[in-house]
Amino acid sequence: MTAPYLQPQLPDLPIRRVEEMGLKELERIRLILRGGSVIEWRRMHFKTWDEVDRFLRLLQIDPTRKHDDRWVRTVLADAVDYLRKTFNYRVADVVANPNMIHDLFLLASGEIDRKYRKIACIVLKTMHVIQHIEARDLLFKIAVPEAEMARLVSERVNGVMEEARQKELPIVEFSDSIKTRESTITKLIAKKDSTAAAIYDRTRFRIIVKERDDIIPALYFLTQRLLPFNFIVPSQTENTLIKFKDLVKAYPNFKKYARQLHLDLDYEEREAAARLGNTFSGSTYRVLNFVADVPIRLDAFLPPPEQDDRERQGRITLATCEFQIADEKTAIQNEKGENSHERYKQRQRDVVLKRLSSGLVVPKKRLPPQG
Repeated sequence: MTAPYLQPQLPDLPIRRVEEMGLKELERIRLILRGGSVIEWRRMHFKTWDEVDRFLRLLQIDPTRKHDDRWVRTVLADAVDYLRKTFNYRVADVVANPNMIHDLFLLASGEIDRKYRKIACIVLKTMHVIQHIEARDLLFKIAVPEAEMARLVSERVNGVMEEARQKELPIVEFSDSIKTRESTITKLIAKKDSTAAAIYDRTRFRIIVKERDDIIPALYFLTQRLLPFNFIVPSQTENTLIKFKDLVKAYPNFKKYARQLHLDLDYEEREAAARLGNTFSGSTYRVLNFVADVPIRLDAFLPPPEQDDRERQGRITLATCEFQIADEKTAIQNEKGENSHERYKQRQRDVVLKRLSSGLVVPKKRLPPQG
């Protein structure tokens, strides 16, 4: 291994109270609450150069390092080439080759030269997809063991949670876990779409805050220190805890932005009507469960940038993790009666046994649930 790369330094920011949040924060929180995608967005919400610089560092990109800047411009060139060849888009040079990469984000936010906002936004969304492809390819090519990836992401998450405690976010409980092989097999068989790619919670993090009102500040803190908002995995959120429409109505600073949202206020209700929840959970179980990609630098597994002769020189991969958040009162209620983890696992095992043993011999003795 080479010497590990120092993670880009993030400037310190205070905890943001809900009453201090605006449209930018509301849209980012909504992505988590509904498991949405930035591909649906029509514009970004960056206001200043420093804000973009901070976001790039959250992505594990240090724009002051020549190699990192060169890599971002490689992804940008790929995105522009794709849009020009596939859809015959006319991408202006100010977008395709900005003086500084920060300008692209400000163009997509309409903060500079508004006539380029739409095409800059389209380019950024295409870059987002290419970045995911490159991150997966890198992990495949250098074959980092799954246990090592779990260790790296746990170190990052644990560091951020320690920072949250130091900033006096009311974290009552925090724990991490890695799903056992037996539990993974059970879940795959229980799911009708039983592919390994559909298992997102091999590495899981559970965060319990003091009060229900502490959840939104905790979520936003995660998007500022750990999880870039665009890395929420779409369609993998289970939210039976916070209704977005109620959240907007409860806070005047949110309510005034209702008409500026990418999606209308009733979108979640229509979406919920067409979606099934977790069939193994108890009927009164309440939680916010979401999946996100945590960016991880793999410099320790690669040669120094100046000696890197790979054709594609990305150095950042993504670790997909599950986050479970609830308030203390709800967490206690979730462990009672039909909501308990033991009952959940037994219902899951019953389904697995039924699928496996259809028309075959069924074990007479019911086995206790595994963790």
